[in-house]
Amino acid sequence: MYYFLSLIAGSLLAFMVSSNGIVGEAAGNYASSVIIHFIGLVAVVAVLLLTKAKFKNLRSIPLWMYSAGLIGIITVLFNNATFTTLGVSLTVALGLLGQSVTSIIIDHFGLFGLPVSRFDTKKILGFLIILSGIVIMALPA
Repeated sequence: MYYFLSLIAGSLLAFMVSSNGIVGEAAGNYASSVIIHFIGLVAVVAVLLLTKAKFKNLRSIPLWMYSAGLIGIITVLFNNATFTTLGVSLTVALGLLGQSVTSIIIDHFGLFGLPVSRFDTKKILGFLIILSGIVIMALPA
């Protein structure tokens, strides 16, 4: 089930980069970020109201962890900036490489209080395959 949800999230990511990039071209990067995040806010508020969900344990979250919202905005801005030059597939592939490297570091050191999952040599093969795919994708046609 979780593998399937991750697959769906990845599929949505490609769609998101495309649609955000088109909105960015039409409205400009900064205005599109406001539009995109406002629509996201409206959607989440609607879900909260429909499900009657309540906020839990907000006081237990360190203040600096809320910087994830800023990271989301920076991600949208950077994707919008690279979308027209690199295209969707290369933008997403490079983004996934960055996510993979960062997540390996987080797992290896157990950052943010997460369980430690040490980096082992078999993961190097996976990175080499990903990197070779990106190099091939980036070659001029």
